[in-house]
Amino acid sequence: VFRSWDNPRANVYRRMNEIPYEWGTAVNVQQMAFGNSGDRSGTGVAFTRNPATGERKLMGEYLINAQGEDVVAGVRTPSPISHLEDQMPEVYNEFVEVAGRLESYYRDMQDMEFTIEDGHLFMLQTRNGKRTAQAALKIACDLVDEGVITEKEAVLRVEPKQLDTLLHPQFDVAALKAAEVIGKGLAASPGSACGKVVFSAEDAAEWHKRGEKVVLVRLETSPEDIVGMQVSQGILTVRGGMTSHAAVVARGMGTCCVCGCGNSNEVVVNYDKKTIDVNGHVFHEGDFISIDGTTGNIYVGQIATVPATENVNLQRFMSWADKYRQLKVYTNADTPRDAQQGSDFGAEGIGLTRTEHMFFAEDRIKAMREMIVADNTADREKALAKILPYQQGDFEGIYEVMGERPVTIRYLDPPLHEFLPTKEEDIKEIADELGITTERLHNVITSLHEFNPMMGFRGCRLCVRYPEIAVMQTTAVINAAINVNKKKNIHIVPHIMIPLVGEVKEFKFVKATVVKTADAIIAKAGVDMKYEVGTMIEIPRAALTADEIAKEADFFSFGTNDLTQMTFGFSRDDAGKFLDCYYENKIYELDPFAHLDQNGVGKLVQMAAKLGRESRPELGLGICGEHGGDPTSVEFCHKVGLDYVSCSPFRVPIARLAAAQAAIKNPR
Repeated sequence: VFRSWDNPRANVYRRMNEIPYEWGTAVNVQQMAFGNSGDRSGTGVAFTRNPATGERKLMGEYLINAQGEDVVAGVRTPSPISHLEDQMPEVYNEFVEVAGRLESYYRDMQDMEFTIEDGHLFMLQTRNGKRTAQAALKIACDLVDEGVITEKEAVLRVEPKQLDTLLHPQFDVAALKAAEVIGKGLAASPGSACGKVVFSAEDAAEWHKRGEKVVLVRLETSPEDIVGMQVSQGILTVRGGMTSHAAVVARGMGTCCVCGCGNSNEVVVNYDKKTIDVNGHVFHEGDFISIDGTTGNIYVGQIATVPATENVNLQRFMSWADKYRQLKVYTNADTPRDAQQGSDFGAEGIGLTRTEHMFFAEDRIKAMREMIVADNTADREKALAKILPYQQGDFEGIYEVMGERPVTIRYLDPPLHEFLPTKEEDIKEIADELGITTERLHNVITSLHEFNPMMGFRGCRLCVRYPEIAVMQTTAVINAAINVNKKKNIHIVPHIMIPLVGEVKEFKFVKATVVKTADAIIAKAGVDMKYEVGTMIEIPRAALTADEIAKEADFFSFGTNDLTQMTFGFSRDDAGKFLDCYYENKIYELDPFAHLDQNGVGKLVQMAAKLGRESRPELGLGICGEHGGDPTSVEFCHKVGLDYVSCSPFRVPIARLAAAQAAIKNPR
């Protein structure tokens, strides 16, 4: 057991569950109980409530004349725990009493392992049981209704990441009517999955790297399969029951799983030929298969999906979370559709609108390219004038969705070369479109070439060189707000964010353009409108000089994607090539782009927040990097006193729950 702490699958498990390596492991040594000593002996696993649905009913499985490893290995099909009442009623009654006592003591659903030796019951272990998101919500709500736990305790009982499984698509009911059910297994972990069949964990990981969606098919899974299980859309096993390895691990990960499909079907798996035959339907590697972890059904081919339906306990549970959290939760949204999605999930504002995403549409990219190839201010302004109506229309759509809730709009950020073609045939076509020679376009592309464009001519540097970009974007932001205010009779306060600032003077330079433009438009319209101009803190120097920048900025938004990149000194696009060996050698335990590095990057965030508030006590503070939807990072943001976190729409409920848990554990 001690040696197992450092094997590959243990390292994967720890990274999945954010368990520090240095914690180590412990071993219990106890007298052996023999479940394989005859027909009055056996072994099993049981839950005090259904771990898939949360139903308040004892659920489990056992095997007569067997040891514990036989149950979890899935090599024999176990019997439901209820059958034990017929075979050994006195043992069953004792077990029911003990199970109730354990749940009452621990005040949570228990996962218990037991052995029966010659008619005597031995309890081997109990722990709080892993459960699906649906079950976690139901159990939390039921325990509150039963008077066992408080609302605050209930909020702490659900893992924020579990909510993710409630928000993603399910099979379309209409499509299911036309779909062919070819087999059925145990509904081990709810959800729907469709993907290409693969037969090994290694293949699942390799296909996933290529961008393929896969369903992992195995006779039964073992701990060695964890890497493949983690990246699969779903898991299908021939053997095993509801407490087999595949079932338990899939439920813990929130992954769709159908187990034991060979228990009641004619199923043949050939690993050498890479085929599975389900009741005469043969699937080769790469063929599409669809499985439903809620019903256990197996289908041929691809089935259309629809958004997940509302969970009956989710709204009630999230109302408790919102009652206790102190951080606000915003969403990152670049379109009205994104804004609506985030709003539907409970976002209280938008922490990041990336304006460059609005330029890539086919009807806009030409005007953007005209702006880039222009060699004088007049031509650039002419091209920007073509972009203005599109930009303003997008902002109006977002404002209409969000109303008076804050919307933070980041000005143009990426390097200009991203808007230009790279292939020779595209260069010729676009040169013709723009009415310039291929040679001239080549010259522009060459002039924009940078060895490290992510640290080059981008962000606020674009507006320092070309202030007319800031003029156009400010015009779009302010006019959009004025129009929607009139239309809806509301009071929008635009939040304008200048990206990639590292020196207070460059912020002041761009801000001056913004203020001059905005004030002129507001005066001409004859309206009373407030607006804020802030910046992203994504360069270490900005964090170190935050006290100076705060004298000019109305708010800070920590762009932790770039701040992490620049603090570590490696590219988030390339780091994957070498991070695995860093994990293997215990240099890093977690991906710093997935979980905020609190010792380094976090220290910069904390320092900038403190320095900023010392200069300007009313300074608004938020985070808009991907870390804004990571539970451990959200907890950190709460602790250092930020006002809000912002994340992608589907992570909003996760952030809301994580913020509530942070506030309950560490109230401000």
